[in-house]
This record gives sequence, structure tokens and C-alpha cells, in this order.
Amino acid sequence: MIEVAHITKSYNGRKILDDVSFSLGKRETMCIIGSMGSGKSTLLRCIAGLEHPECGTICFDGRPLIHKNAEGYNHMGMVFQNFNLFPHFNVLHNLTLAPIKVLGISRKEAEEQAYEQLRRVGLGEKALLFPHELSAGQRQRVAIARCLMMKPRLMLFDEPTSALDPEMVKEVLEVIKQITETGMTVVIVTHEMGFAKSVSD
Repeated sequence: MIEVAHITKSYNGRKILDDVSFSLGKRETMCIIGSMGSGKSTLLRCIAGLEHPECGTICFDGRPLIHKNAEGYNHMGMVFQNFNLFPHFNVLHNLTLAPIKVLGISRKEAEEQAYEQLRRVGLGEKALLFPHELSAGQRQRVAIARCLMMKPRLMLFDEPTSALDPEMVKEVLEVIKQITETGMTVVIVTHEMGFAKSVSD
């Protein structure tokens, strides 16, 4: 599904990614590990189209992702370290905004799907709360549900537990593990070594 070939990326003259190549098949899970500042998040952002490598290619389903509107980006979802929820929208609105605006589905259908995804991540009763009323672990699970609303074929997780207290890490990792078990293709940047070992192909 993803083929990364010889990509290089630099910031302010410092090479962050240097001739990086790998491939990931459909329904596979790959974890990216490494020290702080080694380019893990940059690699993920290059795949998602949020950064662009100076050289090398990234292909999705055999098609190069060569411009910001490439079709492949429509089939990717990314979950960030710091949730990136809209603070002035409740959980339900956070989940339904993009499907209504981008996918063009009705509000009724979007809300039905939102409740389904919230139940999937164990938050079915939190739909009308605002992000500040949730714990950090709950906010991250909402962010995962929001990503699933767009029906991605590839999910990218950028250190999804790094902003969480230790007791909240387990609940988020369990949700991610369930997603990998459904056959979703997944790339995870993580420092949770036991988890990485347990889910990675």
C-alpha cells in the first residue's frame, strides 16, 4: 500500500531523513521507533503530505504522491500527539464536521456514524461534552474516532500516547490494537516498546 523510496528531508541545513526506504503491505501494522529528534514524526508527516521530502518518492497503491491534492491523501487519516480537537465544538460536532463538509453525507447519517465510532472507542455517552470536559485519554480516543469517521484505508499515529498520563496510556493503546486487529493498515510512531512488539508485522 505504501512504498517509500530514498526520501531525504532537511531543516535549516540539518538532514533529518537521509535516504529512507520501506514498504508496507495492505492490512499490515508497522511501528517506527527511535530516539527523540531522529525524524520519526517527520517521516509520518511526509507520508501524510504535511511535509514534502527534497528527494525520493512516496507511493500509495502504486501511485506517486507528487502534489498536495493527490488522490491517495483522501484515504489516509492521521492522529496527532496533542489531539487537535476543535475546543469550541462538542465531541459530536468534532466528529461530524469533516464527513459533512468533505464527504457530503447528511447530518443525520454523520451523527449515526459518529455515535457508532464513539461506542467503538468506549465513549458513546460523551458525544455532547466539549473537549475541556474530557480527560486527555478520552480526548485522544475522540481524535481516533474522528479519524475513523473519514473511512481511511491507512491510519498514521504520531506518538499517540506521549501527551498522556501513564494510567491513560493503556486505554488508548487498547483502542489502537483493536483497530489493527480489524485489518486496517497502520503506521505508528511510538516509544511504547512492549506495545510495538505486540502489534507490529
